[in-house]
Amino acid sequence: MTDELSASEMDDRIAILRDNIRQLIEQAAAQSGAGDEARVSDRIAEQTRELEQLLEAREALK
Repeated sequence: MTDELSASEMDDRIAILRDNIRQLIEQAAAQSGAGDEARVSDRIAEQTRELEQLLEAREALK
């Protein structure tokens, strides 16, 4: 995934992922119910993994 992106594209995707994670955290705080919390938690974990991969790839370009 990250091999195909330019540094600028990575930066854009990193910003999007950070915003997605922020929104998911806000959503999790507003929701109740184990099913909802589990889905949001899984989504946050997925977005965080992708963010970490992009940050590592971006750092490798420097």
